[in-house]
Amino acid sequence: MPRGTLEVILIGAKALRDTDFFKKMDPYVILTYRSQEHKSSVAKNAGSNPRWNESFLFTVCDNVSELNLRLMDEDTFTKDDLLGEAKIHLGAVIAERSIPESAYNVVKNENYCGEVRVALTFHPEGGQY
Repeated sequence: MPRGTLEVILIGAKALRDTDFFKKMDPYVILTYRSQEHKSSVAKNAGSNPRWNESFLFTVCDNVSELNLRLMDEDTFTKDDLLGEAKIHLGAVIAERSIPESAYNVVKNENYCGEVRVALTFHPEGGQY
């Protein structure tokens, strides 16, 4: 796998399973590639259809070919709730250099829990493969 920078644009999510009973959820996303981790802002009172429109950069330098997105609900008095996870295989973006906004299934305990929308761009080191 070539070396370079992976740009992840976290756009939003849709139809997330609501974990809050009395108010709207406050979702955020933890994006992980190898030991690199970024956390999105918290979409306060966004409920099941949050929007972030945030960009994150990861350094790609080995054969790890998967980006993990953990969708969480921020809670004030208790531990934050895991809404689900999405795994994105990076082979296509490395080959194509760019994947337009796409939906990825959010899964928890092998059950569909909504979708997250992400755009990906790979910038190879030195501008070529």
